[in-house]
Amino acid sequence: MARILTRQFGLFEYDPAAAIEFPAGLPGFEARRQFVLIERASIAPILFLQSLDSPDLCFPAAPVRAIDPQYELALTADDLRLLGSGAAEDLIALAILSAPNDGPLTANLLAPVVIDPRSRRAVQAVRMDRRYSHRHPIVKETACW
Repeated sequence: MARILTRQFGLFEYDPAAAIEFPAGLPGFEARRQFVLIERASIAPILFLQSLDSPDLCFPAAPVRAIDPQYELALTADDLRLLGSGAAEDLIALAILSAPNDGPLTANLLAPVVIDPRSRRAVQAVRMDRRYSHRHPIVKETACW
């Protein structure tokens, strides 16, 4: 097991084989390419995308289908090339969560983080359309948690 001292979770142990690589980084964080998912049963389905390159960088996230059960993923050819994936149904899509200015919780459904669990590679798949918002409100009545 490897360890990292994080701001959010203190000393955190993780399996290096569970690390997720973002070959192109994340928009705005291109130099941060290694992450690990942290799950806490008490707040499921919310989980955390913790940077292994920068212990202060951690994104709360949730499965897009827990937010919108009818969500339709859209990937570009570049996204698929970076993922090294062949089967879209096996991919994990997560929406990064935020609460701007301590306002209501929102989810970025416009640019979900997409992970191929087989290759352990991921991308932030920015949609070319405007079907979804980067500040989709989390409405307790429609969310699946």
